[in-house]
Amino acid sequence: MLAVRDRRDKSAFAQLFDHYAPRLKGFIMRGGTSSAQAEEIVQDVMLSVWHKAAQFDPHQSQVSGWIYRIARNRQIDIQRKESRPVPEEIKQPEFTELDSSQIVALEQEASKLRNAISGLKPSQRDVIEQAYLGELTHQEIQEQTGLPLGTIKSRIRLGLEKLRHDLKSMRET
Repeated sequence: MLAVRDRRDKSAFAQLFDHYAPRLKGFIMRGGTSSAQAEEIVQDVMLSVWHKAAQFDPHQSQVSGWIYRIARNRQIDIQRKESRPVPEEIKQPEFTELDSSQIVALEQEASKLRNAISGLKPSQRDVIEQAYLGELTHQEIQEQTGLPLGTIKSRIRLGLEKLRHDLKSMRET
């Protein structure tokens, strides 16, 4: 491992690979992973060993412990990724023609929203309009305005809180 770390020695890495790859595969498969997926994880782990060799410190851990820790962490990452719930597809409601009372209600709500947005500080209104009406990400807003990301997020949060408060009080009246 020291030859790999210090000299990027490919033959030393080949020896490491030949020694650890079958052991890692067995270790990973005992964790409930299929053979094919275990092989992919081993390839990924050994690639990480090559790329992260400079991080290995023989005073902190043994080579085997360091490599097995990388393998265990990679296996956990994959298991977490696979166990994430897949969101259900949102069904689009069938279009139904609105009656006049619904149209009037929508226009009233839109008017209340416009009034509430116009009551915001210009700095808050600008970033909220860019984020929600312009559908820009915070990063894109930062690139356009030159503002720090934290400032953008704060302005959006404070503006939305004010909108929520104003719209709530409008509903009550």
